[in-house]
Amino acid sequence: MPDLYVSWSDYHQKIEQLAAQIYQSGWEFNQIVCLARGGLRVGDILSRIYHKPLAILATSSYSGAGKQERDNLLFSQHITMTTETLNSRILLVDDLVDSGITLQETIPWLRKYAGDQTIEIRTAVIWYKACSVIAPDFYVDYLVDNPWIHQPFENYEFTKPADLAIKYGQQIKV
Repeated sequence: MPDLYVSWSDYHQKIEQLAAQIYQSGWEFNQIVCLARGGLRVGDILSRIYHKPLAILATSSYSGAGKQERDNLLFSQHITMTTETLNSRILLVDDLVDSGITLQETIPWLRKYAGDQTIEIRTAVIWYKACSVIAPDFYVDYLVDNPWIHQPFENYEFTKPADLAIKYGQQIKV
């Protein structure tokens, strides 16, 4: 299984391709819910392109060095959003679908959170790995060999504020 390295330019182009694919489908949504952290950038850009409200649901399923070890899926208690309630047609976005567990478990979580309100949910990701237990409605790349994806912001996982202060010649205040 070879690793996949993605540049900032490629990353943004893939989000644009995803936006075009959703548009060409003709499906109209009235809110975007992104899964933090990986889906934050995707959700933000799609929200700007489509001029739709963005809601953020924090989830976590990775830990360990390099965030390559899968743990139990955790959800935040609430969704951060500027609308009073979830809208009726939600585009649920993340950067990728790996095992698929996060997307699969988020859909019923959103329905429960919405209560009596009827909502339609469709999913969108940049990368869809073959090992996933769920197929997203929209995706840019289908990855048969399930590579580990090195995204352009990954280096910040190992960046320390003190190192940046040294890099940019700023003194550390105590």
